[in-house]
Amino acid sequence: MDKCPKCGTEVDSGLSVCPSCGVMLAEVTASFPAVGNGPQAPGSVDVSEGPLLVVRKGPEVGERFYIDRTPLTIGRDPASGIFLNDITVSREHARLDVAGAEVSVSDAGSLNGTYVNGISVDRAVLRNGDAVQIGRFQMVFLAGGGA
Repeated sequence: MDKCPKCGTEVDSGLSVCPSCGVMLAEVTASFPAVGNGPQAPGSVDVSEGPLLVVRKGPEVGERFYIDRTPLTIGRDPASGIFLNDITVSREHARLDVAGAEVSVSDAGSLNGTYVNGISVDRAVLRNGDAVQIGRFQMVFLAGGGA
């Protein structure tokens, strides 16, 4: 059961409107269990293209997000640098920073957290091949440049 953000009434997870006060619940970030490491999405990616994140599990499998500016925000807000359109992603979920050849991911106080290789992190430096999970999206980090 979830709680209405306006009146605090417990509501069924599938509802989009609070039965008590009528507030829309569609924008509430849903909770979910962490996705385990499993088989990767089909297809290959040229690692010289990086740095980038490639979705390997969840919505939009195969989608590529190039880390071409810093900071790069990740979230459900359409204005995010990396827009992940899913209710399990917070509006302002995380951000990517580049310093020299180092790319780091930082959680922005999201509800579901940010995971690197299955471990919840506040901030982590990414290494080639790391699995980054944000909501139901599990992405692989490719450092690029033959790293």
